[in-house]
Amino acid sequence: MTRHVAELNIGRLLHPLDDPRMADFADNLDRVNGIADRSEGFVWRLKGESGNATGIQAFDDPRIILNISLWESVDALERYVWQTVHKRFYGRRHEWFDRFEGPYFVMWWVPAGHRPTVEEAVERLRHLKDNGPSEFAFGWESLPAAQIWKSARCA
Repeated sequence: MTRHVAELNIGRLLHPLDDPRMADFADNLDRVNGIADRSEGFVWRLKGESGNATGIQAFDDPRIILNISLWESVDALERYVWQTVHKRFYGRRHEWFDRFEGPYFVMWWVPAGHRPTVEEAVERLRHLKDNGPSEFAFGWESLPAAQIWKSARCA
């Protein structure tokens, strides 16, 4: 494997993580991340002292949390996102997160062994927002081989 696919996704919390309205999200974060960690094709994810990335600030708005991970292939990432319990939590995102204008998810290719920085990931998301999909930054719709997301997103 000479390259991996990196991904960044962000969300703006409706309430603080310790708010009871966020309990289902907060209480299952370790579970969903653990499934990723054990998934075929998983390489790495950004973690802070808490074991997740919720305490890592990358934006002026402190309500925006992020996740960065690496996968051996788009297929592996796609299976995790749309064919595990992650899909159920993604389907409930409106309960916990504001809707963004523009992209909140981006992928890009990195050399195997590279660990993207937060700054690099934010730059990719901004590039996608400002310039649209390219080899530098893209979403599911840019990958003709990615098929699961089409039916899963609509379900």
